[in-house]
Order: sequence, then C-alpha cells, then structure tokens
Amino acid sequence: MSFNSLYQYSWNAFLPHLVKGLNSTIPEIEVAFTLFTFFSTVFQIIGGSIADYKGPKGIGIISSILSAIGFLGTSFSNTIYEFYFFWSLGSIGEGILYGIAANLAVKWFSKTRGFATGFVSLGFGLGASIVNPFIYPYQDYRLVMLIIGLVEVVSLSFLLNFVEYPGTVRGEKPSKIIKEGRWWLIYLSFALSAVPLTIYSSSLSVIGNENTLFLITLFPLLSGISRPILGYISDILGRYRTLILTLTMMILGSLLFTFNVILASVIVIGFFGGSLITLYFSISGDIFGEKYSTSNNAILYTGKAVSGLLGSFVFSLLLSTPIYKEFGLISAVSGFILFSLLDKQKTLRP
Repeated sequence: MSFNSLYQYSWNAFLPHLVKGLNSTIPEIEVAFTLFTFFSTVFQIIGGSIADYKGPKGIGIISSILSAIGFLGTSFSNTIYEFYFFWSLGSIGEGILYGIAANLAVKWFSKTRGFATGFVSLGFGLGASIVNPFIYPYQDYRLVMLIIGLVEVVSLSFLLNFVEYPGTVRGEKPSKIIKEGRWWLIYLSFALSAVPLTIYSSSLSVIGNENTLFLITLFPLLSGISRPILGYISDILGRYRTLILTLTMMILGSLLFTFNVILASVIVIGFFGGSLITLYFSISGDIFGEKYSTSNNAILYTGKAVSGLLGSFVFSLLLSTPIYKEFGLISAVSGFILFSLLDKQKTLRP
C-alpha cells in the first residue's frame, strides 16, 4: 500500500518536474492523473474478481510488476505519449494491488474491520510522506522513478508470495448488489465526497503557496494516519455516525478553501478525506459481506475515477474561472446529502 500511494500522493511532487522534463503544460500532464484514476479503478474490478475466485497470489505478483513498470517506463519516456502509456500500465497494477491489500484486512478482521482496513491503508499516505521530501527538490525525476521501480518490482513480487484469503466467508455477489438502491447511494456519496481530496492530490502544487513542499508532505501524512484512527472510532461509534461526522468535516475543509485558508483546509481535508476509502470499504463489507469484497469494493472504488476526473481534469479547466474554489464545496455537500438518505436502521448491520 505504501508503493500504491506514490501514484496519487507523490503526484504533486512529480508534477512540476514532469511539466519541465516532457516540455508540456499542466493540463497535458494532468491527463495522466485522470488516466491513473480510470485504469486503476477499472482494472481493480477485473483483478478483484480474479483474486476472489482464484486467490490473490498470482494476480498480485503480476500487478506488482505492472506497477513497477509505471515508474521504470516513465523514467525512460521522452514524449508525453510514452509517459501516458507507461503510467497507464502502472496504474493498472496499482489498482489491483490496492484492492488486494485493502481486502486482506476486510476479509480477515471482521470484528475490527474499520481499524484493520485503516491500518493497512495507513501505508497509502505514509509511503508518499516519506519520499516526497526527496522527490520534490530533486530535479532528476527520471533517476528517482528508476529507483522506485526497481525497489518495487523486487520487494512486492517477493511479498505477494505470502498472501492468501480466508476460506470461510460469506457475502453477496456484485451482480446482486448493483441492483440495490442503497448501493448507489453509497457509491455516489463516495464519488462526490472525495472530490476535495482529489483536488488537493492532483493540484496542491499549483494552488498552494510558498509552503508547497511542506503542504505536499503534510497532506499524505495526515491522510495516512487518519485511517486507522477513524477506522477504530467507526468500530466503536458505528460506521454510519462516523461517516456523517467525516463528511461534515469535508464540507468544513472545502469551505476553508473558498476563503483561501489553505493550511487549515489541507489539514481538515487531508485528515478526514484520507479515511473515506477506509470507511466506505468497511461499510460495504458490513452490509454486503466479505466473500466477494474485493470485487464489490473494486466497483465502489470506481467512484474514485469519477472524483479523479472531477478533481483533476475538470478542476484544472476551472482554474481560470471565478468558481473554481466553490467546486469542491458543492461536491462535498452533495456527497453528504446522498449518504444521509441511507436508512441506517434498515440497511446497516448492528
């Protein structure tokens, strides 16, 4: 999960170097972030189905190699189109790896699912917070990506030899859950509520201030440490109540951004936004069971592609308009309203 984080939370560190190194514009480079959200989510569904039915080991090793190729190929890319190609291949591997890593926790730790899923997802913020201080000030991004790719292909291919799923679990198939209204309330709520998070993930180096290096290091760190904390709280307080609290704070963080209070906004959105995937994966496991959780949560994860498109490419187009600061706030409020429509008494397990 720590390596997975580099595709999203190290993007702000790589972005200015990629613009310069590939002689491109910010919108052109941001296309790659949109490609990442698309390929990582779509192929997580395919990889998740294979992992649920065949086990996570084989598909996990293949995906770790693909993820490493994303960095290795980019380090040798001379054109924007070569970069798109290799980054897309890497995104496929990242998406499958994300699903396997997260659902190892969902499947094995049903009684403490929130904390376990959050603890695994901690790596998604921790990895980038460790390497970003080395990436951002270092001009030779090609060497950095080469090193990351080599370390990843060796270490993850080795670790994936030891993973397996539990044999005695129950749950509903994806073909059944997508016919339920409560599923779509959860899905759309996640997709819209995560937009402020993807705005900062993709464009913080553009909309930040002179403290950009500090912000892009703090942001993934907060995103990571919040996951086990809020996951643990959700095990005690309940998933529904914890998500209501979290979505309220996403609205507050987005409101702070509209008033240009960047540091406070980064802290609030980084901390509470980072836990969204943990809480939504956990509530999905609570409601629909664990047996097909890799597949079910992979479909849920496609909401990230929606938020990625809105929070990166669409937001980059809005940067030249007066309403760009309100875009995240509108999305956060919409996500809160949709989730609040869930009838917790009828849909959520005790």
